[in-house]
Amino acid sequence: MLRVLFVCGRGRMRSRTAADLYRADPRVSVRHGGVGAASDRRVSADDLAWADLVLVMEHAHKQRLVERGGRARDLPPIRVLDVPDDYEHMDPELVAMLRAAIDAELDALG
Repeated sequence: MLRVLFVCGRGRMRSRTAADLYRADPRVSVRHGGVGAASDRRVSADDLAWADLVLVMEHAHKQRLVERGGRARDLPPIRVLDVPDDYEHMDPELVAMLRAAIDAELDALG
């Protein structure tokens, strides 16, 4: 089972929605968190070590993980979904956007 870590700024809306959407998906095991100091659940080194794939919502989130995570070769693959911070948790537009982006990433992995 693929271990996927979803990441956004504060871990409240986008990454939490993604985790909630895929929690029962038999293809993946999921976690979520944020990169900001005010995150409800801040991404830890243990989260990064656990993950086979990290899906971040913005390029800035990837940059923060790389800056905090040390050498890039020690990090799992990080893909940027380009999902803006314009939505509440489980907003139907956000759900549709996340499903399309995440399914594309999972399909690309086979």
